[in-house]
Amino acid sequence: MTDTLAEAPVAGLDHPFVKALTRIVRAEDSYGSWEKLSDDAVLKDFIVTKEQRREIPIIDDPDPDVLWRVEKFYAAVGLAIEMATGKMASPMMKMSHEGFGRVQLTTGRLVVISKTLRDVHRFGFETFEKLGEAGQKLVDEARLLIEKFPEVADY
Repeated sequence: MTDTLAEAPVAGLDHPFVKALTRIVRAEDSYGSWEKLSDDAVLKDFIVTKEQRREIPIIDDPDPDVLWRVEKFYAAVGLAIEMATGKMASPMMKMSHEGFGRVQLTTGRLVVISKTLRDVHRFGFETFEKLGEAGQKLVDEARLLIEKFPEVADY
């Protein structure tokens, strides 16, 4: 009998998009503070349950940590697009202090994602599975556009 219990795997952490997000977030750890943390501990702030969301005011200014998470989410979308297509997708985000803005990802001269952001102070996903699905949906939409307009994506 061992004196350590094996931790049960957290559902959704093995999703390819969640793995890409984990890589992006861990790349920001320049001092090694998160090296010993599990992936679910590193990504825990991306999970916002319904109960937590109810506690967040409907109107509020986004916290800098929330803005950082939004930026990392879309950077992971860009990384996942590059992994899926071989084409670099660069995110650009413009956000007001009130939590409204826009994010675009471009590949060559092709805009592969253009999304209006609202209520950014409430940004998060209920589970890691939903986080993976949301990211993968954006990646799949971008991949289809790149396939449809390859000459613009290569420009």
